[in-house]
Amino acid sequence: MSAILPEATGSFGEKPVLTFPATPAPAELEVVVLSQGDGAVVEAGDDLVVNYLGQTWGGAIFDNSYDRGSSINFPIGVGAVINGWDTGLVGRQIGSRLLLSVPPHDGYGPRGMPQARIKGTDTLVFVVDIVAVN
Repeated sequence: MSAILPEATGSFGEKPVLTFPATPAPAELEVVVLSQGDGAVVEAGDDLVVNYLGQTWGGAIFDNSYDRGSSINFPIGVGAVINGWDTGLVGRQIGSRLLLSVPPHDGYGPRGMPQARIKGTDTLVFVVDIVAVN
């Protein structure tokens, strides 16, 4: 049986709204393709360009690039970002919209990320639009 994950509104490029189920967060990383892109496959070491929204499970949005109006880019699959992103985004196609449920051990670990108000026990949920590879 697969985990019950939040629902996300909107299509690629639109700021999503997450609706959370009344169930606990899954214990392991879950990745769902909300819309499948048809671009090149993302490989470890690529400089990935994404838009994203990040929210704690059942809690507040802690970051999103849609409101800033600019994507971010970073090397993927090489430890530059949280493990949930390295694991969940490599092997996906450009143009895809993904939902990731990232447990603490694949996120910021037991210390959390206090400046973003993320506790060490928080499961993080992201909607990520894979825009391009530089």
